[in-house]
Amino acid sequence: MLTLDKVYQASYILKQVARTTDLILAPKINPESEVYLKTENLQITGSFKVRGAYYKISQLTEEEKACGVIACSAGNHAQGVALAAQQKGISATICMPAGAPISKVEATKKYGANVVLVDGVYDDAYQKALSLQKETGATFIHPFDDPEVIAGQATIGLELLDQLPDMDAVIVPIGGGGLISGIAYVIKTLNPSCKVYGVQASGAPSMYNSLQEKHQVELPSVSTMADGIAVKKPGVNTFDLCSKYVDEVVTVTEDEISTAILTLIEQQKLIAEGAGAVSVAAALFNKVDIRGKKVACLVSGGNIDVNILSKVITRGLRRSGRTAKLTLSLTDQPGQLAAVSKILFEQGGNIISVLHERNSDSLDINGCYLEITMETRDSQHVAQIRQALADAGFTLLAQ
Repeated sequence: MLTLDKVYQASYILKQVARTTDLILAPKINPESEVYLKTENLQITGSFKVRGAYYKISQLTEEEKACGVIACSAGNHAQGVALAAQQKGISATICMPAGAPISKVEATKKYGANVVLVDGVYDDAYQKALSLQKETGATFIHPFDDPEVIAGQATIGLELLDQLPDMDAVIVPIGGGGLISGIAYVIKTLNPSCKVYGVQASGAPSMYNSLQEKHQVELPSVSTMADGIAVKKPGVNTFDLCSKYVDEVVTVTEDEISTAILTLIEQQKLIAEGAGAVSVAAALFNKVDIRGKKVACLVSGGNIDVNILSKVITRGLRRSGRTAKLTLSLTDQPGQLAAVSKILFEQGGNIISVLHERNSDSLDINGCYLEITMETRDSQHVAQIRQALADAGFTLLAQ
């Protein structure tokens, strides 16, 4: 059972390893509300997961420690378990999806854990971990559906209430639900008037669907860049706690997540992974009612692969209108490119690349395509440029 005593005990024990992460004001995230960021992306191991993993392992008996621990994870729980096991001098085996970011896999290995890569997603790694646990007798450290793991994550709730006592709402990412279960339990117990909102990726809405259906729902598949919250089915404990203590769960799209990551980089100089940015995406795009309220967004992790980050930045720039691609159908004659370039210059667009296609079978004999990628200020600026080109008689193809 989850109790406040257990959470306070976890908070005391975690002083040995976890830091009290900063809560910083982010005035540009949503001008209609007072938004703060709880920076668990700056936690040791780069995410909140070390809290639950370390507390759980600290409570093992000597006999259990001698048998080692086993876990499954998309990456962040893996690092938390590996670090805790290393500090306690016990062996750790971690099952991870084969598609987990390389940076997370390598970081886990550096903490001394034995990593087993499993084809599929998190849930496939979970089944493999259970199989290995039966073979070895090691203690299974569940990433979210364990009262002691939840108690470790719940220490964030204590910190939030200390850092922002008059907080009106908190927005928390949800995968399996361990993080929000702990935070919601603490906040609703100590400050019942504070709203607790959960956020999932639209491609992995397991808790969202479960709460809608009022029973645990298992998704046939999940698909999202937010690998840390790509979970097919919430836990028994977490579903129960979320049903009791969470006010609302919403979803955000991949484009909204990308925009949130980019916003955190540009405005706050913070790197967040997809799972860590969904709370900010919910605030950015008004997915929950926070107008006029003092709100804490939990940035739960920052362990994003640099290759994925590059793609996310590109997508975020396009989504926010910071870059745009225009395709024009032209008559193949001298001066066309110069005329288009002149309009873009006058409108303040900065050309990044140009593709001139003359030989497509879909073109008229005397026709050509001109594809231009450019830097722009925002979506309104893109619309202004498109209108200027149209007013000059150019034909723009739908994007």
